[in-house]
Amino acid sequence: QVQLVESGGGLVQAGGSLRLSCAASGSISSIDHMDWYRQAPGNQRELVARIVRGGSTYYADSVKGRCTISRDNAKNTVTLQVNSLKPEDTAVYYCYVDTGGRTYWGQGTQVTVSS
Repeated sequence: QVQLVESGGGLVQAGGSLRLSCAASGSISSIDHMDWYRQAPGNQRELVARIVRGGSTYYADSVKGRCTISRDNAKNTVTLQVNSLKPEDTAVYYCYVDTGGRTYWGQGTQVTVSS
């Protein structure tokens, strides 16, 4: 079993920045890719950013240029830096880990951006 613990959410003014972190622990043999998703009220959960084991990244168009995802393979952590926050970035942000055999979700962390 793998546990994911997220941190770093909160209330921030538009134009500000946040750094979200997720630490994976438990029975981890290897992690394929680590993602951040978000879900706003009334919306489907959407992929925000992904980083694979080799370091390649993907960003949703809505955050491209404002987000940086990074990971520490030795510590099994993934971080999402979000700059120039907009009110439409308000959502619950979830960490997601794919070990190649099983997938895991974090409990979510609320990000609220005030205008």
